[in-house]
Amino acid sequence: METHEQNLEGQTTHTPSLDITQEDNTQDLTFTNRLDLSELQLNVQNLKQEIGKVIVGQTDMIDMLLASLLAKGHSLIEGVPGVAKTITAKLMAKSLSVGYSRIQFTPDLMPSDILGTSVFNLKSTEFEFKKGPIFSQMILIDEINRAPAKTQAALFEVMEEQQITIDGNYYKLESPFMVLATQNPIEQEGTYRLPEAQLDRFLFKIVVEYPNVEEEIEILVREQQLENREKTDAITPFLTAEQIISYQALVTQVLVEVHLLKYIADIIVATRNNPFLYLGASPRASIAILKASKAFAAMAGRDFVTPEDIKRAAIPVLHHRVIVTPEREMEGITSTDVIKQIIETVEIPR
Repeated sequence: METHEQNLEGQTTHTPSLDITQEDNTQDLTFTNRLDLSELQLNVQNLKQEIGKVIVGQTDMIDMLLASLLAKGHSLIEGVPGVAKTITAKLMAKSLSVGYSRIQFTPDLMPSDILGTSVFNLKSTEFEFKKGPIFSQMILIDEINRAPAKTQAALFEVMEEQQITIDGNYYKLESPFMVLATQNPIEQEGTYRLPEAQLDRFLFKIVVEYPNVEEEIEILVREQQLENREKTDAITPFLTAEQIISYQALVTQVLVEVHLLKYIADIIVATRNNPFLYLGASPRASIAILKASKAFAAMAGRDFVTPEDIKRAAIPVLHHRVIVTPEREMEGITSTDVIKQIIETVEIPR
């Protein structure tokens, strides 16, 4: 069956019309992913359930930590004391069958305390390199802003390149490798501001808020039921390093249309031209949004990125990478406020 229409030039065109039954139409709307993400999606839900055995609420933090893992990124968790920053990182490490190491940052911590040092062996009369706690897979750095700049600089290479250079020797760290760092935004005594170059190496900055009343009651109920048991006893590891590496490879194959790449670029460029910002985002930020949006799409079981994935990734990726001008900061405007305004004004591709 054909219909005859005239185009703008007066010529008759033949357009085939689709006479589709209801059953055929339903079949046409059914599609399958190019990538099989069912196992990844299932295990992400299992990880959430494992962590949820101990942590009440904080779903956004858990989602971002899992997205960071899938995107091969690092996360900085910021919140006041007692909001489960450290315990969540420990629970995530325990739910994975990977190496785990915790480093407590202090003002007297030296780079060699993190990376390792060469020790003279009297038997072999040679120097031997003793690896530091950074030689693991899941690294928890507690109160990262308590160490001075020279100690912070020890993390630059390992966070960016997953390798360490000491005494002219290169040491490649085992995959998967992820740094989870915590910091307290309130207490200033004995703390140091993190260098911008180091902040830029964190995929996400996750701001943890207080729980609501219902969550606070649930926390108390669980603590009452805990009795003499440890909180982490309920967690059992079930995801191996090989599985994580395979999921990370799957995430890189998630499709991002060209118009969505332009959408990411428009958001980043808008941060550089915004009069409220003293420092805009770098190209590393646009790559971070790309990787994070792919991870969010995969966690939702989709092999393609949507504008909502990009918007969801933009705030935690950007708000530690941009700096508000002093005048606007005095007015109480935060980087998150500016980023939200930018996301609202940049046109969403259709």
